[in-house]
Formats: sequence, structure tokens, C-alpha cells
Amino acid sequence: MSASSIVPHHSVVIVGGGQAGLSMSYFLKGQGIDHVIFEKNRIGHAWRTQRWDSFCLVTPNWQCKLPGYPYPGNDPHGFMVKDEIVRYVERYAEIIGAPVREGVAVTRVLRTPSGRFAVATSEGDVTADAVVLAVSGYHVPQVPRIAERIAPAIHQIHSSAYRNPDQLPEGAVLVVGTGQSGCQIAEDLHLAGRGVHLVVGSAPRCPRVYRGRDAVDWLSDLGQYDLPVEKHPAGDAVRRKANHYLTGRDGGRDIDLRRFAQEGMALYGRLLDVEKGVLHFGDDLSRNLDAADGVYNGICGLIDRHIAEQRIAAPAGEHYRPVWEPGVPPSKLDPIAEGITAIVWSTGFRPDWSWVELPIFNGAGYPLHQRGVTAMPGMYVLGLPWLHTWGSGRFVGVGRDAGFLAERIASHLAVAAQGPAHALQAAC
Repeated sequence: MSASSIVPHHSVVIVGGGQAGLSMSYFLKGQGIDHVIFEKNRIGHAWRTQRWDSFCLVTPNWQCKLPGYPYPGNDPHGFMVKDEIVRYVERYAEIIGAPVREGVAVTRVLRTPSGRFAVATSEGDVTADAVVLAVSGYHVPQVPRIAERIAPAIHQIHSSAYRNPDQLPEGAVLVVGTGQSGCQIAEDLHLAGRGVHLVVGSAPRCPRVYRGRDAVDWLSDLGQYDLPVEKHPAGDAVRRKANHYLTGRDGGRDIDLRRFAQEGMALYGRLLDVEKGVLHFGDDLSRNLDAADGVYNGICGLIDRHIAEQRIAAPAGEHYRPVWEPGVPPSKLDPIAEGITAIVWSTGFRPDWSWVELPIFNGAGYPLHQRGVTAMPGMYVLGLPWLHTWGSGRFVGVGRDAGFLAERIASHLAVAAQGPAHALQAAC
């Protein structure tokens, strides 16, 4: 890509046409700022293609608050299913008239000597005064190399490729990982009558309903979704923590792995190794279950204190008490002997920012930023988990972050319009 080539120019290029990129477009349009959105797939692609058939939101519909487009349905305390989520995002793009170029992949972003950004796409090159990377951080499905030592006869897929129990060969299924996806997929298989073996990690869990209301409603009242990362007790480390597991399925409910175990699901500690086809597990099953329940009850306690302090009339509530204890957890599993025919790796994603050729990343390859503003003038990130608050990576908070960045972008463009010398002075 030649910096001297005559190519189309936009004030702002937004990479990614999901809820983050569309929210950014809403605010830029409001300020009359020229921009384009490049979306390499279709709007709603991840919701459409990387979720299973029974997938639904785990947060109530009322939290769908994209800027200028609150939840339009008649079930604010329900949970939209996959197809409804896709329609919600697609309709939003239509309503705001977002300038989305679907099917156009961005393959390279760099800075030119003039201070502009050069953006290479599958349809040609463009330049921009500012770029917003609105592509989340979930880019490449991550399966550990240990999977290479699993017997070839066992079918293996990543959770993003899971659709329904009938997709897998007959027999028992091993699910590795207990984040939101792993727990919900394990439940999906369990409800279908499949034998399920579940490798339990350290993800926390949350009550669905407590003291007469959805826990999300209480946590919203408590300001938990507005708590900025710099005020969180864990600081930046919270960005690496797993989300709490629960479900919106069938109107919403807790996910209790201990109850699943009572009903026949086999639980294991963390997967450590595979030797000659035999899986070896750690002895941390009890600790992981206890820790998840501890978070659950901690949330209940937080709500209890809020109710007492505010003198709110609410029904009584009980903290969780374990319904099952693992005793001595199994340390080994021969999947062939146990009739396991498939493994679902619910082991998350890894980011791939290799196409962004700019010095804005830390040693782990994560974009360095302050509320989406990087150290490079004109370069911004949006839609990342805990970009600024717990709500940043969700429908409920991404619009607020986009509005904040729109103001910063407008200021940057005003400085850039005064020429390189002035821009350099402002940057210093």
C-alpha cells in the first residue's frame, strides 16, 4: 500500500459492523462527521454464526439500550433468542442509516508519514484521519494443543461451532470449560438426555432471581454496570476474568453444576494432560465449585445490604447451600471406555491484531488505552470487555463509550484540520 497513491478518504474509518461499530456510527452521524464502516461479514455475524440454536441473552431485554434504539419489544424482562438478537442489530443499522460496507475485510492498518491512517481492504485502499477498531477481542477460537493427543475416533469442535445435540455423534459428550458458553452447552446436552462429562474451571456464577427480582436488575440499581475499571478492586485484571454463568433459557434460571451432578452429569477438575488417550485432571473441583458459589452468595449479600440500607420492601431470600459434594474427584478419564464420542472445547478465543501495524499494544498483544483512547492520536478501540465499565462489552454500555469517543474524535479532527504542525503541538 503506497502512501502516495490517490485513494478514497474518509474522516473516520470504523472497523467492525457489530453493536459497537454501529453505536459509533450513530454518534458520528449526529455530529455530521463523515465515516464508513467496514464489516468483513454480515451485520450480526457473530450472533448468527457463532451461537447454538437455543442460545439466548443472559441479561434481560431491557438492557438492550443501543443509542437511539432501546429494546422495542413487549417483554423487557425476558431474554431474546438468537434470531431476535440478529434482527435487533440489523434493524438498528437500518434505523440509523449506518454507512456499512458488508463483505469488506480490513487487512491492514498503518500510519502514513502525513499523519493520516492508511487502511487496506478487500476492495481496495482508503485513508482516514481517525480509525475506530470496533471488533471486540474474540477473534480466533482457541483450542489447546492438548487436543492433538485425543484419540482420532473422538469428534472435536470448538464451542463457537456447536449448534445442537443432534450435530454430534451418538454417545456421551465431554465439555471442557465452564464459562457462560460451556455451562449453557452442557445444560443443552443434558436436557437432551445426552451423557455429559464437564471439566469445571474457575468461572464464577450469579443468581438469576433473588428476593423477587432478577439479579441484573438489582446489580444495575447498585451501579455495578457503571463501575469504571480504575475503581474496581481488581483493577485492570478484571478484564481477564470470566463472566458469571447463568442462563436466560425458558424465562431464565440459575445454572447449578452441583444439581447437574445429582442428575448424573460427571464433573471433573481442570484438565491437566492427556497421556495415551487418557485425560488427567487436577484436584481443584471442590475449590472451583466452592469459589463459584462464594461469588453467588457474595452477590446475594450485596443485594441484602442494599435492600436493608434503602429500606426496600422485598421478599426474603436464601443464600445458596450446596446440594451435592464431589468427595474425592476422579483424577483420570478414559473417554473411549466411558463411551465419549465428542468433545466441545469451550475454551474461549484469542485476539488477533496482527493486521494493525501500529505501536498501540502491550506485551500480551492487548490494545493499551484509556477508555478507548490509545496513545496514538486518531486511533481508538471500542466494544472490548471492561473498556471502561462492566457494561462496556454489552448492549447496555457500549453506547455510552461510543458517545465518549465521538467527542474525542471530533476534537482530534478539529486539530487535524489545522495542519500537521498544530496537531504535533497538541499531541505534545
